[in-house]
Amino acid sequence: MPLTRSSTAEGVSDRLAHTVLRDLAWLLATPDLVELPGPNAYPGRPTRLELGLVEAVDDWLATLSPLVNALDGKLATRMGHYHERLWHLMLDNAPNTRLLAKNLRITQRRNTLGELDMLYRTRDNPNPVHLEVAIKFYLGLPEGPGDATCQSRWIGPGGLDSLALKCSHLRYHQLPISSTATAQAIIAHWLSPRDIGPTPRPHQPLTQRLAMPGVLFYPWHTAMPPPIGATADHRRGKWCHLRNWPQLAAQRSEALKMVWLEKPHWLAPPPLDTFYSARERMADVMPLIHRYGPQQVMLYDPKEKVLAGGKPLERLIIVPDDWPRQVPLPPRPRG
Repeated sequence: MPLTRSSTAEGVSDRLAHTVLRDLAWLLATPDLVELPGPNAYPGRPTRLELGLVEAVDDWLATLSPLVNALDGKLATRMGHYHERLWHLMLDNAPNTRLLAKNLRITQRRNTLGELDMLYRTRDNPNPVHLEVAIKFYLGLPEGPGDATCQSRWIGPGGLDSLALKCSHLRYHQLPISSTATAQAIIAHWLSPRDIGPTPRPHQPLTQRLAMPGVLFYPWHTAMPPPIGATADHRRGKWCHLRNWPQLAAQRSEALKMVWLEKPHWLAPPPLDTFYSARERMADVMPLIHRYGPQQVMLYDPKEKVLAGGKPLERLIIVPDDWPRQVPLPPRPRG
């Protein structure tokens, strides 16, 4: 059956109209891209059960409307900062969690050692949780550093970042820093009880978590395996060069529709009534690709048969014909 106005795509109901609320719904429904295995393994994102958001999520999101409206025009425009703001809203207003601190700088003798994205606590456990968050959109290279599953083959649209570099930085710098004595002393000043549960006891173990949602975009023209560490249910899309768009579009029906995603709102699919003729919309997107580089769009083919559990919406990043202009070097091996 075709996608309808009241349908849900990627966990976001079209009953939600506000873009920020839709992005929050997407965050709640979207799994992490990767797991960090090995001796420095860290638990993934807070679950809906831990947040106290197992049922009636749309109703809870509706209660955030006044807060979101008050932030109108004040939310960050950079995607990373915007993503952090969404987590602040979620952790400080979910039934089972409260935000204790955000962007907590760790300094020693006037030297900045790093920064903790956020500290939060749950209703049934007063001990703080250190949460690092990152939202990432990586494109897979059929040819590149390492073998077919190497994380270094998955690079950001700008070519400055890779999945391998990000995982290495998280594993060996961002997450371990909260375990240092310097960080523990600074964290102790932020352990106020807030309005849920008992007061945390000093010197209690600090739990560390990583939330890394996003999308892995596979090359449209060839098969490519997921990178090492990718979660089984990570969100997927495709990418193609601008010169290949006509060929890709020809594989869909003449009724194909498109919507352009403007940063920082690369998260939730827009409502279905914002999709228009792909042929007409592409005329607007093409100059953006020439001028600014890779652009993300979503496609909807109303003639495509959608099976149970199918995905009628398709994410696509269209890149300039000379992309990538650079590929990051792999991270240095760690002993």
